[in-house]
Amino acid sequence: MPSTFRLRWASEPRAGRFAAVIVLAMAMHGAAVAAPQTHTVVIEGMQFKPATVTVQQGDRIVWQNKDLVPHTATAAGSFDSGSIEPGKSWTYVASKAGTMPYVCTFHPTMKANLVVK
Repeated sequence: MPSTFRLRWASEPRAGRFAAVIVLAMAMHGAAVAAPQTHTVVIEGMQFKPATVTVQQGDRIVWQNKDLVPHTATAAGSFDSGSIEPGKSWTYVASKAGTMPYVCTFHPTMKANLVVK
């Protein structure tokens, strides 16, 4: 009798709709929870490359200094790398959404943007 009940229940239109809703919800949840990504900004030739990097909350951004002099990546009120020595890097995890213009405090003409979605 239990197998008859299962077969009848599975053939009910409501059961099919319910199962479809569950599958759809699980798929949407999986898509919304993507694994954090790592993005790289290269400091070279007295420039941040790329000049604008767009990331998701939770993503990591690594600034790699390939120049011959130290630099910073500083966004007032958001993040400050301190001195990134030549050949070194600094990592930041994007925690709040928004556009954050940043500069090298040693070389204020070096400007870029971090966009966090």
